[in-house]
Amino acid sequence: MEHSDRTQAEGRRAVAEALRAGRPLDRLYVLKEAPGLGALTEEARRAGAVVVLCDRPRLDAMSQTHNHQGIIAVVAAWTYSDLADMLAAARAKGEPPFLVVCDGVEDPGNLGSILRTAEAMGAHGLLLPKRRSAGLSPLTAKASCGALEYLPVARVPGVPSLLRQLKELNIWVYGADAEGAQSVFEADFTGGVALVLGSEGTGLSRLAREECDVLVRIPMRGHVSSLGVAAAAAIAIGACADKRQRTAAQNNQSL
Repeated sequence: MEHSDRTQAEGRRAVAEALRAGRPLDRLYVLKEAPGLGALTEEARRAGAVVVLCDRPRLDAMSQTHNHQGIIAVVAAWTYSDLADMLAAARAKGEPPFLVVCDGVEDPGNLGSILRTAEAMGAHGLLLPKRRSAGLSPLTAKASCGALEYLPVARVPGVPSLLRQLKELNIWVYGADAEGAQSVFEADFTGGVALVLGSEGTGLSRLAREECDVLVRIPMRGHVSSLGVAAAAAIAIGACADKRQRTAAQNNQSL
């Protein structure tokens, strides 16, 4: 695993989830006389944090998200996981692996939203490349609304080589692509699955697309001809999770 030192959790949800997950917290900066922060402040004190009361200009100057909601915590930085941990988590739950791969998602807000959806839909982990990609940061954490505390995230040298490795592990690779031959609502998605999402501007890279077993599209029925990556991810991840859940329920009924 990779470790760094310290970072910031900003906003009420991000700080609350960091505390709930037991992330080491050094200091808590709280806006003076801000309503509704007493419980979080006391919880942080019990966890051993030094609480510092601040005025708004100081918090504004500290904030990286520019939406701190009156509270910023200095916490241990998020730790990157690895593929082996994700596969072990799937085995521990008795489930086939369900992984989300981000092929060059560069906006931390989009990455955080995808993290939130993936965690909510039961994915076992999210993988992203070390280069030309957003990483774990206060902006990502805030957009994830706490999901970053629970969903393992791994960085890999390259997406195409990762996809080849996954296929060797009998994990089917589905690429979300506007030109996909199959609807995301009709895809199999049973067994081990890796769902690959492309970048904001260009979608899947050519090399990643070539490594996919199946390309799936989101049928567009309205006047809008395209979706942003976070919205597309929510639909595709949700469709995958729904198919897997229904298949598991059918298998249980047949036992």
